[in-house]
Amino acid sequence: MATIRPIREVPPEPIPLHTHALDNLRYIRETMERAGSFTAVPGWGGVLMGVTALAAAGFASHAASRDTWLAIWLGEAILAIGVGLLAMWRKARAAGLPLWSAPVRKFVFSFVPPLFAGAVLTLALWDAGAVASIPGLWLMLYGTGVITGGAFSVPAIPVMGACFLAEGALALFLLPGTSMVWADLWLGAGFGGLHVLFGTIIARRYGG
Repeated sequence: MATIRPIREVPPEPIPLHTHALDNLRYIRETMERAGSFTAVPGWGGVLMGVTALAAAGFASHAASRDTWLAIWLGEAILAIGVGLLAMWRKARAAGLPLWSAPVRKFVFSFVPPLFAGAVLTLALWDAGAVASIPGLWLMLYGTGVITGGAFSVPAIPVMGACFLAEGALALFLLPGTSMVWADLWLGAGFGGLHVLFGTIIARRYGG
């Protein structure tokens, strides 16, 4: 039985205009995210990290042994990381930004390797008895991580990293003997003073 076919093929239904607009907005947002910078740097969180470091320097200067001294500073490191992550999460949520965006991944993947190197070298120097070199090592590698990660963040971050790097270099060459009191002064000035200073700058210029 013959079928009747239309002379002209029926064109497909046009895609609604709002669908095109949503796709374009999604593409633009993803492109800007990949090329953007990590702006959820916690200013007041950095200040709090500095305050805890100053407290750690005070406690560590009265440590009964070097094992206790190391335990205090390692505890401070864990506390500071927790404070920083919580502050970043709160700032990103308040700004409506995804925490695990492309700029954040770039920041983390640039920041973490120097910290890992610092952890390994700390064990090596501790076993070798070169305890006086540890504060300078911490400051320099932390500064290195801040500089490399700060390439994807606000301009104040690389400057802060450079200050840590410079202070760490001075600590390596100027730390007199093996006095851990001087070590705590260097660490307090760096992880305490620099965090408070730059945290305040970031909080005032970049919103909290």
